[in-house]
Amino acid sequence: MDIKSDHKNEPTDKREESDEFSDTDFKPKTNEALNEENPTRRNRRQATEEELNNPLHGVKLAQILERLVKHYGWEYLADRVNIRCFMYNPTMKSSLGFLRKTQWAREHVEDVYLDMLEEE
Repeated sequence: MDIKSDHKNEPTDKREESDEFSDTDFKPKTNEALNEENPTRRNRRQATEEELNNPLHGVKLAQILERLVKHYGWEYLADRVNIRCFMYNPTMKSSLGFLRKTQWAREHVEDVYLDMLEEE
């Protein structure tokens, strides 16, 4: 086994001493600048006042179900919303799967969530 004698213990990620990129030159681009560069870039739509006032706006179904289970428990949810995934061996995964597929069940759960928010 040959060990090279001219090998030095220098860090491999050592920066080259070129001044091409310096931290002071980096400036993040604004949305306006990005839109000018690429006109086909989609602008984000701002939320309307009605959407901002909706308590369900920006809240994920998983967050709703977690808060309901923590606040009421599975038994209360099974009484309020008559679905099997709340009654028999309830889990977050099975409940979320069913609620995502079934609009009427999701609406009932959202109503229970809104009632909980009014109580608080």
